[in-house]
Amino acid sequence: MHYLYLLTAIAAEVTATTFMKPSEGFTKLVPSLVVVAGYAVAFYFLSLTLRTLPTGIAYAIWSGVGVVLITAIAWIFQGQKLDAAAILGMSLIVAGVVVLNLFSKASAH
Repeated sequence: MHYLYLLTAIAAEVTATTFMKPSEGFTKLVPSLVVVAGYAVAFYFLSLTLRTLPTGIAYAIWSGVGVVLITAIAWIFQGQKLDAAAILGMSLIVAGVVVLNLFSKASAH
């Protein structure tokens, strides 16, 4: 169940961050409300995740997956350019999260 909470937290955070640019510095009402609600949901579900997963592990997964998803969304929908260094960096983030979950004794299995 804790991974479902974490997935919900990630989805809410990615949604909130995606709407940050369209909020235009919180001058547009609807995107601003999505940002605020999204972060509220994200932090609530992250707090539920922390009942069973260690903080460092949960946060590594949450932030790592979030970075990759936000970058992909910005690339697809907002025209952000990705060069080889950006792709390599995100690959290292993903590799780090995988190594942490598969091989670290700090992870709660």
